[in-house]
Amino acid sequence: MTQPPNQPPGGGFGAPQDQPPAGGFGAPRDPRQAGGSGAPHDPRQGTPPPPAQPPQGPPQPGYGYPQQPGPYGSPQQPGPYPTPGPYGGPQQPGPYGAPQQPGPYGGQPGYGYPQPPYPGAPGTPPGPGSRGPFRGKPALAVGAAVVALLLIGGAVYAVADGDDDKPVAERSDDPGPTGSGLPVNPGDGSGSGGADPDDLNEGRKAGEAKVLWYKEAPDAPGSGADAPGMWITARTAVKAAYKELVAYNVGDGRPTWDPIAFPQDICSVTPQKTADDKIVVAYMNGSSDRAECNQLQQVDLNTGEKGWSGEVADGALFDSTLSVELTLAGDTLMVGRSQSGTAYDAATGKKLFDKKKYGDACYPAAFAGGSRLISVASCGAATANEHDEIQELDPRTGEVKWTRAFTEGWRVMRTYSVDPLVVYSTNEDEDAWNISTLDAKGGLRSQVQVDESFAPACGWSVLQRDLTGCQGVAADPDTLYLPTEATGGANEIVAIGLADGEEKWRVTSPAEESMLPLRVEGGRLIAYVEPSYDAGGRIVSVPTTGAGHRPTTLLQNPAGTAEIEDGFFSRDIAWVDGRFYISTTRLSGEDEAKEKLMLAYGK
Repeated sequence: MTQPPNQPPGGGFGAPQDQPPAGGFGAPRDPRQAGGSGAPHDPRQGTPPPPAQPPQGPPQPGYGYPQQPGPYGSPQQPGPYPTPGPYGGPQQPGPYGAPQQPGPYGGQPGYGYPQPPYPGAPGTPPGPGSRGPFRGKPALAVGAAVVALLLIGGAVYAVADGDDDKPVAERSDDPGPTGSGLPVNPGDGSGSGGADPDDLNEGRKAGEAKVLWYKEAPDAPGSGADAPGMWITARTAVKAAYKELVAYNVGDGRPTWDPIAFPQDICSVTPQKTADDKIVVAYMNGSSDRAECNQLQQVDLNTGEKGWSGEVADGALFDSTLSVELTLAGDTLMVGRSQSGTAYDAATGKKLFDKKKYGDACYPAAFAGGSRLISVASCGAATANEHDEIQELDPRTGEVKWTRAFTEGWRVMRTYSVDPLVVYSTNEDEDAWNISTLDAKGGLRSQVQVDESFAPACGWSVLQRDLTGCQGVAADPDTLYLPTEATGGANEIVAIGLADGEEKWRVTSPAEESMLPLRVEGGRLIAYVEPSYDAGGRIVSVPTTGAGHRPTTLLQNPAGTAEIEDGFFSRDIAWVDGRFYISTTRLSGEDEAKEKLMLAYGK
């Protein structure tokens, strides 16, 4: 079914959650566990939508509890886009024969009710559970005050103003560290070598991978500290931690270059790196409660050389830099603050363009980078025309390629993929969610028609919408891969066709633990299987074509480190060149804890 001009796609689904059991998965817990990272301070974990079922009353506080399956064919709530039908007429029947209500795009059928408020939504507590953040359990609703805060103006970005012909950034006089090349202790990366304080390969069984190297976390304040980002190049694994950027050789863990010390806390990083392995780090301009996240520094991941630096300027009233978000779209750095954004040349720091308020009081609220630059704006706040809009921008000029409006009540929360563009939106009032694929011109390509409780691991932020903050979801040009919620053990990964939104195939985890998609490469889906009490996690590959989709184990982590692997409160994971990397994104600050910062596994 095609959409009339300028009409967004439709169809919301998901389900509100029942009151979670005390002490179940996702219940508050002490993050001070062996090998784990610390207490939450804007941790970046969450999970996606539950199965379809009629609302059971207002959402309950909490996070990460099992949901009840929803009945197929139950009446559905409207989705995130205007108009009662594609052309104002009656709705088409849903995939299970039940009458469907309009979705976020105002015309297409949808089904189900969303979890409150949405997987990994801002204000949603992290999902530690008994495993780690990847134990994707559905998120429950946040308090009204936080929701109200999020809905007022959204979250946006902006950088320093100035002469467009003059680079905002300045090159640092410090060429950056060159690296000492000395052997280091496996634990904390200091010293000139010595005995391994923890032999993590002791008792390793035949067929198990080995811990190539590990690093202990640096000292952090008692309240904890952020450790955002993890970047892997052909030779270097780089990690941000509190006030430092550290780099290790991917094979043996020896320092590639000396740590870069920042004067204040690192508060934001580009999750992506440029084609020539550069990143940008933001750090605080002071240590007081009024300090802002407005200092920028470019860094070469391979050499540790500091490039340009700059300062993010304050915007208009309510457009602050208390918290900023950085994203790279090719060679463009987009810096976002609360109600605007500014783009810079990632190589030189020269300002390219501003993305400011436009149209019907539309304030840019979030950006997604990668091979494309996507902008989401909150429009018409506190008016009858309050809604979200999504746009694609030219990353070098800021020119708007296309715009798609959502109906009132629907919010764009995630981009599960940027190319192809897969959008996850939610409607808190209707307890509904929707997953749609948009084509190169912003038109509706398809909507997911699988009535399932999906559970990718998504980050969250109180002040901003982290569009690209989800792990545990993957896509190729024709297929979206989503993990289902685990119900007492193994889960499944469902392959969904982007042409029609229908299920193509599904595969069950090879262990009694959750399996999460990482990426697609060479016609294979690469997935991570969670560790258990008596086995380490594993990396598996699943053929994406043909009749069989049986997982093949590529790397089996040792059982001896399962507790450490399982204990991170929040984490990043990566599979690169046959090695598996795992690192914490939050430091506990506990003096007595032998907290791990990062581990590398291989054969």
